[in-house]
Amino acid sequence: QVQLVESGGGLVQAGGSLRLSCAASGSIFSINAMGWYRQAPGKQRELVATIRSGGSTNYADSVKGRFTISRDNAKNTVYLEMNSLKPEDTGVYYCNANVRVVGGIYNYSYWGQGTQVTVSS
Repeated sequence: QVQLVESGGGLVQAGGSLRLSCAASGSIFSINAMGWYRQAPGKQRELVATIRSGGSTNYADSVKGRFTISRDNAKNTVYLEMNSLKPEDTGVYYCNANVRVVGGIYNYSYWGQGTQVTVSS
């Protein structure tokens, strides 16, 4: 199976920065897209940013210019550098990876357990 483990969340003041990491492990043959999603209290989970294995990226409009997603394919790890944080960025941030396991035919979506990000005003 596949496990995704996130780290790097915490409490920060508005205008501050945080860096999230997510490492995938297990019987991994290949990983296509990796990404970050977030869920604020009382709201649905929303896309923050994604990155394909070739490096192409996609961002939510609300984070463009402030957040940067990157990945280390050799380490099966994805990062999210968050700058100029705002209180509305508060939420649980989830890592996602589209993975083909060893011996598998199809890619499946896996999720991490989530890491809390709180931005105080």
